[in-house]
Amino acid sequence: MNTLAVVHHHRELPDTPYNLWMQDELADVLDLPHDGTRVEIIGGEIIVSPGPDMAHNFIVQDIADAIAAARSQNPGFRWRCVSAQDLDLSDIHDGYIPDLCVLDKGIADQARRAQLKKARPEHLQLALEVTSPSTVHEDRLPGKRRVKPTKWSGYARVGIPYYLLVDRDPKAARTTLFSDPDTSKGVYSASVSWEFGEAVKLPEPFGLEIPTDIWEPWQQGG
Repeated sequence: MNTLAVVHHHRELPDTPYNLWMQDELADVLDLPHDGTRVEIIGGEIIVSPGPDMAHNFIVQDIADAIAAARSQNPGFRWRCVSAQDLDLSDIHDGYIPDLCVLDKGIADQARRAQLKKARPEHLQLALEVTSPSTVHEDRLPGKRRVKPTKWSGYARVGIPYYLLVDRDPKAARTTLFSDPDTSKGVYSASVSWEFGEAVKLPEPFGLEIPTDIWEPWQQGG
């Protein structure tokens, strides 16, 4: 089942959705199954989505592998990554689970030693989202299908320097790197895109090239 639900409550919650999410209690309060179902707060709304498919997960792994390869080839490469990490956007009372968070090695080491449960926007240099049929309108710029703030808006609002969006929609299959966030407006003012099959070239401070030869859109009706 590949559906997304925006949860509207007809009963009173014991606390705000954001506070429950921060306390890792929101999923249990909503009686969600522990089967990979994700619950996030996006634009102030509770968003429940199923776990992604393997094609989605392998794209995330491809990007993580490229970062790991750069690290092994260059001891001075300072970037580390972690997948499916809770991200607390306290300034806007949202809570996301990016597909991949990219952090400076020093910050990553500090977070590891502190045994942090949730990352903060100031920890991240780049956030990655790979779209699925159920989440695509939450990951993109606001539009007709979702006029409320999306993850694109939220990442910009909290000042994450780079947002990498791999859009698997067959009608718009491409990878886009958004940069230059305007925190007052909640928008990214610059972007560059690559079609599937073209190498994604992340600029400095990453200086990283990611092949996309085997990336494919999701299947129609999937």
